[in-house]
Amino acid sequence: MNGSASHTSSQMTDRDRANLSRLIDYTSIQSVPEIWAIVQQKFGQTVALHDPHTQPEIKLTYTDLYQQIQRFAAGLQALGIEPNPAEAIPPRVALFADNSPRWLIADQGIMMAGAANAVRGATADPEELLYIIKDSGCTALVVENLALLKKLQHRLADLPVQLIILLSDEEPEASQTLNTVKFSQVIATGANRTLKPSNHKPQGLATLLYTSGTTGKPKGVMLTHSNLLHQITTFGTILQPEAGEGVLSILPSWHAYERTVEYFMLSQGCTQIYTSIRYFKQDFKTYKPQYMVSVPRIWESIYEAVQKQFREQPANKQKLVNFLLSTSQQYIEARRIFQGLTLSLKPASSSEKLIARIKSILLSPIHAVAEKLVYQKVREATGGRFKWAISGGGSLATHLDNFFEISNIGLLVGYGLTETSPVLTVRRAWHNLKGSAGQPIAHTEVKIVDPDSRQQLSIGQRGLVLARGPQIMAGYYLNPEATAKAIDPEGWFDTGDLGWLTPGNDLILTGRAKDTIVLTNGENIEPQPIEDACVRSLYIDQIMLVGQDQKSVGALVVPNAEAVQKWAETQNPPIHEIDWNSKTIQDLFRKELNREVQNRPGYRADDRIGSFRLILEPFSMENGMLTQTLKIKRPVVTEHYRDMIDGMF
Repeated sequence: MNGSASHTSSQMTDRDRANLSRLIDYTSIQSVPEIWAIVQQKFGQTVALHDPHTQPEIKLTYTDLYQQIQRFAAGLQALGIEPNPAEAIPPRVALFADNSPRWLIADQGIMMAGAANAVRGATADPEELLYIIKDSGCTALVVENLALLKKLQHRLADLPVQLIILLSDEEPEASQTLNTVKFSQVIATGANRTLKPSNHKPQGLATLLYTSGTTGKPKGVMLTHSNLLHQITTFGTILQPEAGEGVLSILPSWHAYERTVEYFMLSQGCTQIYTSIRYFKQDFKTYKPQYMVSVPRIWESIYEAVQKQFREQPANKQKLVNFLLSTSQQYIEARRIFQGLTLSLKPASSSEKLIARIKSILLSPIHAVAEKLVYQKVREATGGRFKWAISGGGSLATHLDNFFEISNIGLLVGYGLTETSPVLTVRRAWHNLKGSAGQPIAHTEVKIVDPDSRQQLSIGQRGLVLARGPQIMAGYYLNPEATAKAIDPEGWFDTGDLGWLTPGNDLILTGRAKDTIVLTNGENIEPQPIEDACVRSLYIDQIMLVGQDQKSVGALVVPNAEAVQKWAETQNPPIHEIDWNSKTIQDLFRKELNREVQNRPGYRADDRIGSFRLILEPFSMENGMLTQTLKIKRPVVTEHYRDMIDGMF
C-alpha cells in the first residue's frame, strides 16, 4: 500500500487552461445574473430554451431570455422586492415550481432584482413548503399555479408573505386577500420600469436550498454567488460545449446539480431542451442532443430497453449478441489495463500492460463487428450525436458503466452535495476511471480521515470524505450549530460519505457514514423515520433499511418470534412449526411493512419497501451490531449481511 496521505488538491493544469481558453470567460463577474447580458451579446439569436411539450411549444432566444429576465426583475422591484442597504442578507423570495422556461426567468429575475430565492418543486409536501417560507422569512412567493397556491393559502396569513406571483396564466381568485399577480403582469410592469442595479457581492446570498428534513426540520443551505460562479467558471475544464448544441434537461431545475450545470451550459450558448421521464427517449431521437445531466436511473431505463430488444430476438441472434457483448467486455477490460484505468493501488507492470495491449488488438476485430451490428444501434437511441452525460445522485452500477463504455456512449460520473454547490469531483473524458467518482474539480481539496479520530488516512485506506473549496456553502441559514458541526474551523466540510483515494487522486466512494440512502432515481431516503414506523408492528422487533444505489428500498427484518408464534397458532389450521421462508410468513411481513410505511406521516412512493429478508439473530452489542446507546451500526450490519443484501436486488 502507498503510505502517502490521502489528500488531493486540484489546481488548474495546462490542459484545464487550454480547455477554458475555448470558452467564454466569466471569472471577472460578481454575480450569476451578469451572465445573461454577456451571452446575449454573443449569441442573441441562438435558441436558449426550448420546451416542446407545452401548448404551444416555447422557444426563447438568448435575446428573448435576457429581456424577460430583465423585465421580471424590474417588475419585482416595482412590486417592492429590492434590497435594503442596511441589511446584510438580501430579501428572500420563495420559488415553488417545476421545470419550465418561466422557472429560469423567475429564478434569475429574482437574483437580478437584488433578492435571493428559496426554491423547491411544486410537488413537495405543502407543510414542507410552508416551513421553508417561514424559516427563510420570504416576503414574496412565486408559485407554479393556482392548485398549489390553494394548498398553501390557508396558512399564508400567518407568514411574512406580502406578494404572490402565479407562473401560470390563470386568473387569481377574487377572494385572495394577498396581492396576487400573474407572470405576464410582472413582465408587463417591468417593461415600463427602469431596472435598478442589484449590486450583488460575490459572497452575498444567491439561493437557499433546503435539505429533505425527513429526520428533523429541513435546513436551509446558503449558496452564494461565489459558490455558484465557482461551478460555472470551472465546468469548462470538464466539458467544452459549443453554442447551439443541445442539452436535454430532465432533472428538477431547482436542484443544485441540474441548476449549476444548466447555468454553465447556457453561459456557453447551448440550447436547453426540456423533457421528462415520459418523453426523454423520444426526445433523444427527435432533438439529438449532445449533452445531458442525469442520474443512474435514466441509464438503467435505457439499458433495460436495449436488453428487452435483445430478448425479443430469435435464439440464434441472442446467442450472437451475447457473444459479442462478452468479447467487447474482455476488450474494454484489456484496454483499461494498458491505459492505466483500473481500480488498483498497484499499477499494472510493463509486462501486464503489454499482454493487455496484445489481447485488445486480437479482440478489436470482433469488437469492430459488434460496433457495426449492435452498438451503433444503441447509440441511435440517444440520437446519434450524443457526446457526454454527467451522471450524479448516486454511483453508477458496474454493469451500466461497462455497457455504455462498450457502446461508446460517454458517461462521466460526478459527486457532490447540495452543501457543495454541488460538484466536488467528476471523471474526465481523458481519465474516465470506471468505478470512481472522478478527481476533484479545480481549486477543490479532498481528504480521507478516520471517522472517529479525524486523523488523515493513507492512500487506499477507507475513511470519512472531507472537502474544502470555493463551492462549500456559506452555512445553514440561521443555524450556526448545524453549520459548525458540518464545517470545521479550517473550512473542511464533512460530506458524511465513506471512501478512499487512489494514487491517481480518484475518489472511490464505498458507503455513507450518514444514514441517508440514495436511490438510482436520485431520491434521498432517510431510513430512521421509516424504520420507526415499521417497528410499530407487533411482529417486527428490529429493522434496518438498505438500498444505496438501488431502484428501491429494501430491509433486513428481525422478527418478534414470540408474537409470530402466537399469530401462527391462531391460524386455521394452526401452524405449530414456523417456516420463515414460507409464503404465509412472507405475506404476513409484506402486509405489515406495507401498512406501517404507508400510514406514516409524509409517506412518499419511494419510501415503500421492496425486497426484505428475515434475520433470526437480533442486532446486539454482543455481536457488534448495536452501539452502547442501542443504535444500529449500519456499516457493520451492511458488511455482515453483504451477500444477503446483494441478493435482494
